[in-house]
Amino acid sequence: MFYLDHAAATPVSDKALAAMTPYFAADFFNPSAPYLPAVEVRKIYEAAKDDIASRFGGKGTDLIITAGATESINLAFTAVTSTDSNAVLISAVEHPSVIANAKKFPKFGTIKVDQYGQIILSDLAAKITPRTQLISVCLASSELGTLQPISEIAQLIRTERQRRLQAGDKTPIYLHCDASQGVGLVDIKVSRLGVDLLTINSGKIYGPKGIGALWHAHQVKLRPIVVGGGQEMGLRSGTENVPAVIGFAAAIKEADRHLASERKRLQKLRDLLRRELSNNPSIKFLGHPKCQLVNFLPISIPGLDAERLIFKLEQHEVYVSTGAACAARKGVKSPALSAIGLSTEQITGSLRLTLGKLNDEKTIKQVAKIILDVIVAEQERIK
Repeated sequence: MFYLDHAAATPVSDKALAAMTPYFAADFFNPSAPYLPAVEVRKIYEAAKDDIASRFGGKGTDLIITAGATESINLAFTAVTSTDSNAVLISAVEHPSVIANAKKFPKFGTIKVDQYGQIILSDLAAKITPRTQLISVCLASSELGTLQPISEIAQLIRTERQRRLQAGDKTPIYLHCDASQGVGLVDIKVSRLGVDLLTINSGKIYGPKGIGALWHAHQVKLRPIVVGGGQEMGLRSGTENVPAVIGFAAAIKEADRHLASERKRLQKLRDLLRRELSNNPSIKFLGHPKCQLVNFLPISIPGLDAERLIFKLEQHEVYVSTGAACAARKGVKSPALSAIGLSTEQITGSLRLTLGKLNDEKTIKQVAKIILDVIVAEQERIK
């Protein structure tokens, strides 16, 4: 198997699986129960939250555990109380869950991006109004891997916040960042980024799927979207998923420990794959040439059908995607690829190759040859 879709999902690591196992059967207790075994599980659960939060400079008490990044993003958008024009601003390359939440506010604004998918700061500055409450920009595009200038965005927000304070305007303005694609590849610290809300996802970093978190600064006022027993500070009711949180903590700890070495390894593999694929001049490489996650290699082969390419590659046990898995499954045209100015033909022929622990130098050389052979065969077929 040649797996080049790590941005969609990763296998659970051995360490994360081992950490989770006792909490499925032996230590199965409900953390909200009053007796001693349950109280001990509660302590372990809270310690795991602390461990997760500490990896990006936060505290467990400011971390809300959710069922994944999508729920975290939904929760982040509850900070918005206005329906005014540009009360919500999002970049043009956001994940479908961010776009769907922005559409709840009919007058939301979209921040333009350049040809590489990086936001144009001057366009953002022009679109911030006295009524803007939430700006949501991903740490890195889930389709292009392009990194965004989050700290510079935060500076624009601080300037606007200061202007409001001086004018006696109490309208809040927050910065939300979906960092699902960056954990384990970028050294993330909320203070350095200057964000007010941060979304992270376990399933992208070799932890269990269906578990994520939203970190929020103290001043951010959120409203629950799941109500009931009042768990997670009343913001996310429901019996805590103890095994998954334990696995999440183990995975993010492991990713943090090996961040530098893994980033160096993946960059070497990505550069190798790019060199090999460059043997076919019809392949266009997408994303920022410098500010891009080291495991991303999105490409476009104009004139070919990416869906057919995926089918042909699967016959050789090569697994890739056409972009964000959510959009690909629905068969919709990618808003992100449209935003960077690609033609319909270029979008139709686009693939997202993302590397991870299941890849090494030997398999990269093998998979590059298979991809090139399949592309050439398709190009010959349609001549």
